[in-house]
Amino acid sequence: MQLAKKFRNARTAKLQTVIEFCAKFSYLPSKSIDFIILNTELLFFSNAGTVKKVGALKIMHEKFSKKKGEEEAEFRASFETITSMDPSLKSHAQKAQENLSPLTVLKLLERITDQDCEVLGLDPVNGRPELFIWTALPVPPVCIRPSIGQEDASNEDDITILVSDIIQINTVIRAIMVEGFPATKLMEHWDYLQLQVAMFVTSDLPGIPTKLLSRLKGKHGRFRGNLSGKRVDFSGRTVIGPDPNLRIDQVAVPERIAKVLTYPERVTDYNIERLKENVINGTEKHPGATYITLANGSKRFLKYGDRKKLANELRVGDMVQRHLQDDDIVLFNRQPSLHKLSIMAHFVKVRPWRTLRFNECVCQPYNADFDGDEMNLHVPQTEEARAEAQELMGVKNNLVTPRNGDPLIAATQDFITASFLQSRRDVFYDRTQFCQIVNYMFDSLVNIELPPPTILKPMKLWTGKQVFSVLLKPNEELAILVNLETKCRTFEKPKPFPGSKLLPANLDSSMCPNDGFLIILNSEIMSGVVDKSIIGAENKKSLFYTVLRDYGAVASANCMNRIAKLSARWLANQGFSIGIDDVQPGEILRREKESLVVGGYEKCDDLIQQRKDGKLATAPGMDEDQTLEREISRILSGLRDSVGNICMTELNKYNAPLIMSLCGSKGSKINVSQMVALVGQQIISGSRIPDGFIDRSLPHFPKNSKTPPAKGFVRNSFYTGLSPPEFLFHAVSGREGLVDTAVKTAETGYMQRRLMKALEDLTTHYDLSVRNSTGGVIQFTYGDDGLDPAKIESSVQPVEFSRNLLHANSMFLESNEPALLPYQIVDIFKLQKEKNFVGFSSEYIEALEKFVTDELVMKHVELRRLQGFNDGLTASAHRTAVGAVGAQSIGEPGTQMTLKTFHFAGVASMNVTLGVPRIKEIINASKNINTPIIKAHLVERTRDDKRSARVVQSRIERTTLEDITEYIEEIISPSDCSLKIKISAKTLEISLESIAISIIRNSKLKLSESDIHIERPDAVIVKINSTGKGDVSQTFQLMQSIKRVLPKVVVKGLPLVNRAVIVPVNDQYQVHIEGYGLREVMGTEGVLGLKTYSNHILENWKTLGIEAGRQTIIDEIISVMQSHGMTIDQRHVMLLADLMTFKGEILGITRFGIAKMKDSVLMLASFEKTTDHLFEASFFGKKDEITGVSECIIMGVPMGIGTGLFKLLSRVNRPEDTIPLPKKLLFDDL
Repeated sequence: MQLAKKFRNARTAKLQTVIEFCAKFSYLPSKSIDFIILNTELLFFSNAGTVKKVGALKIMHEKFSKKKGEEEAEFRASFETITSMDPSLKSHAQKAQENLSPLTVLKLLERITDQDCEVLGLDPVNGRPELFIWTALPVPPVCIRPSIGQEDASNEDDITILVSDIIQINTVIRAIMVEGFPATKLMEHWDYLQLQVAMFVTSDLPGIPTKLLSRLKGKHGRFRGNLSGKRVDFSGRTVIGPDPNLRIDQVAVPERIAKVLTYPERVTDYNIERLKENVINGTEKHPGATYITLANGSKRFLKYGDRKKLANELRVGDMVQRHLQDDDIVLFNRQPSLHKLSIMAHFVKVRPWRTLRFNECVCQPYNADFDGDEMNLHVPQTEEARAEAQELMGVKNNLVTPRNGDPLIAATQDFITASFLQSRRDVFYDRTQFCQIVNYMFDSLVNIELPPPTILKPMKLWTGKQVFSVLLKPNEELAILVNLETKCRTFEKPKPFPGSKLLPANLDSSMCPNDGFLIILNSEIMSGVVDKSIIGAENKKSLFYTVLRDYGAVASANCMNRIAKLSARWLANQGFSIGIDDVQPGEILRREKESLVVGGYEKCDDLIQQRKDGKLATAPGMDEDQTLEREISRILSGLRDSVGNICMTELNKYNAPLIMSLCGSKGSKINVSQMVALVGQQIISGSRIPDGFIDRSLPHFPKNSKTPPAKGFVRNSFYTGLSPPEFLFHAVSGREGLVDTAVKTAETGYMQRRLMKALEDLTTHYDLSVRNSTGGVIQFTYGDDGLDPAKIESSVQPVEFSRNLLHANSMFLESNEPALLPYQIVDIFKLQKEKNFVGFSSEYIEALEKFVTDELVMKHVELRRLQGFNDGLTASAHRTAVGAVGAQSIGEPGTQMTLKTFHFAGVASMNVTLGVPRIKEIINASKNINTPIIKAHLVERTRDDKRSARVVQSRIERTTLEDITEYIEEIISPSDCSLKIKISAKTLEISLESIAISIIRNSKLKLSESDIHIERPDAVIVKINSTGKGDVSQTFQLMQSIKRVLPKVVVKGLPLVNRAVIVPVNDQYQVHIEGYGLREVMGTEGVLGLKTYSNHILENWKTLGIEAGRQTIIDEIISVMQSHGMTIDQRHVMLLADLMTFKGEILGITRFGIAKMKDSVLMLASFEKTTDHLFEASFFGKKDEITGVSECIIMGVPMGIGTGLFKLLSRVNRPEDTIPLPKKLLFDDL
């Protein structure tokens, strides 16, 4: 019994399998036999048949389904009296079974002993089985079944009505039992009572009001709607708008909202005068206050009464609920909140009007635009909350996204356009204009020191590039020295002049003809323009990111504030607009476009004719139709790109759409060419417009037409207008995008919710390990290096060495120190490595050693500059919620992906599932995936020879009998029947014996060796042996069934492989296999097993082990992200992979996988299957330790993450020699 009690411990959940195994055996002690003899009515020796649920509420016991005997005869004899009275019931009596009524079950459960309860895993005190049978009805409190008042009467809640019905029917049953009505009447009412009570618990039937359990589960149930998420006080919501005059960390709050939202400020000696003024202003005048809470706890409402008297009576320690004021801290949020940057802390700026306004630089993290979006405002109510909001959620502290460390808060749209126009080479200002423009950026408190003019004669002129120099260093006190070299969007490799002997490789990048290479030397722009790649988001080579890393977040934010002010005012004076003239093509452009289109159509017609004549050379792995589609798509795609390039060169450099496209503020080259030149090919599901009618896309075209116009190529532009067929094709393609977006939102939302639930409680600890809320280790070192993804400077290495050296040089411009000798630099580096580089990865240390050797030693760096070289490594903060951040980092890019499957139209035309469907397959750990691909490297002697590669391909690719058979002939004679299989003479490496063996091994044919005969040189005879004696029809039918199965018999290759294709990769051949069978492919002769890779996670795990499965998860997620042009730090993906594999098996992020990862009842109930988890917990008496995130939110206690981790410890007064008692182990009492 003690052992059984231990099994009910939550920590021994895994040992429940022992009980399940032991439950298959029975043991009856002698004492129990004596007890049964004295209590024969228990029927312990009766047959134990099958218990079935019949209908909605009945439970039947089929006692005699397997074992019949005297007991069954006795049971049937009990119906003789009733059948003699009504003979029509005799047929039904033979089918009668024992009905397990609730009363019968209750009596059986009451007789289970406490010892048996322990063995069953139940608590004999609080969890006895009979407690699960209701003998009394629990009536919910009135608060969850309120009455709804109306004009003349009130409507009662559905639960109230049902409870009253149950009470009424219960009264009727009691009266029947007292007064003695017929038994049929009693049973009818009892069944109705059972139905009503069952409906009281749950009623998921359509048309029936929701009952008790329905109010717990679902999005609007108690767990998700009222416990995990709640409506809050001190919040506001209204439409948002832009305001470039605000700092990036400010939000303009309408005065009307500021007078409603309040903050409780305690009166001190320092603020008492200001708070007195607020009290006097009252509730209607800003800045005012709504009420006062005195030190004794009483409150005074300030809308009425003598406010001056209350202000004079204000004392230190009182609490004033004052209006929101400038520089208060609020949380600003936009939904959907897909990542942590969707809610950040801003400083309040109270302004008139009725919209919330903020700087446009902060649009991207919120994914906000100003076409009617609304956002939320939340006011923290304690000083601790304000401090945490400012430090952890402040805009300046979240300039980069933790997804990959890219800057997310940066200049956008108009700001980029204005900066690009100002920084062009032909922009000059005189002193008046330059001073005016420079003053746009600063307020009156900043002292500006003008740089020397670029041109002195015939007049002093400053360039637009010098505006940005002043922006970075307005004076000596505020100067920051930025050094940056990077490519702009318009970068083009410089070419030597005709006749020049210079090689292109010897030309400096700054000689780009488009001025597309930016060089900033000590905050002076030497060359290049300022476009999106310089001041835009998601680029670690940008100006703002460089300032952030070298000078901190405040300096970077100041630069953004200045650019916002400058651009808005400059554009207001300069002007920048788009009109119909901007998209009007010139004569040269029209002529070139027509020439290209006619040439492209001719190439397509030539290919179509080759296909009709059967002369089209097929591509590897494709048939003729697939090859034709690929070639036509390639021609039309190149046609659109060519027209786009001509469009970009022929348009005037002052053309507004062209400017926006070049600088990256809005639009692309394709958008411009579609407006001006041609719209191009319309795509549906990754291919051209399919045939929707009989063999044609529209009735406007001939049948079976493959020409570009018939398949959705639009040669007109938006300026010239689309023809009716073109307009329809364009609408079809547009609708697909709309539907895709709508469906994708729900798919990705559910995917991210599952990720968050699985990863929410994973945090880093002081030993850099990642653990869950119960202390289980998921990673011994976060990301294998413990570094914070938001602080990583490069996708290749955590630190950008060359940039750090540039910064170190700029910090020590004037130095008379002698340069260090090479051996001194090496010695200093060795000392630093031994002292500070403990625990760093070997790859990082090797890269740093190479940089020191190649750069620092060769350039003889001075000591001060060497000391200024910052390694830049920052470890992840302890107790950071790395799990939640990782889930957001994987889920948030999913909204930008395409829902449908993408196809790689490569040389092999191997379809590959990408986008949201592939991510779902990975995180669900799906057993069957859409496109299983195995990439097999070949051994050294075959990888360079295509003929040898084809031999390996034939060994792997599935070859069926129909692939090598010329015909199957029926041979019917008076004595027997047989099938003759004529084998093609072109068959390679397949002998007749191996074909015969394959036919014999096929389980569907059921043939033996005696039925198969080989007829040399190229035939196999299959004899038909019918089991019927002389039955000709049966023999003929058997022959036909065998003839249907024979073509599908696999005679060579792997049965689960659909096809194999030879693919050239880096001048070597590989075999790419579509299908399953990694182990068999690795064992195939000619395949290099060590370099064979499958994209099927479970197959890799079962073949190569759990580490291989983990690595496949990492590689596949990163591959999908990269295919969509997104980058995600691998530390997030590694964490997800470790969570899915840390139990020793691959668990999907599904309701089943999460249930195996977590033990918390409340967490699982708040996810899915709410009632099932609650029932299971009550049945086994589970306990919840309330340590995870979901449980803590539900219970309203601080979670053990971040600042919620720390607890106050007190020293216990005890003698120094007191030894604590040893910890009690699980089985100590046995």
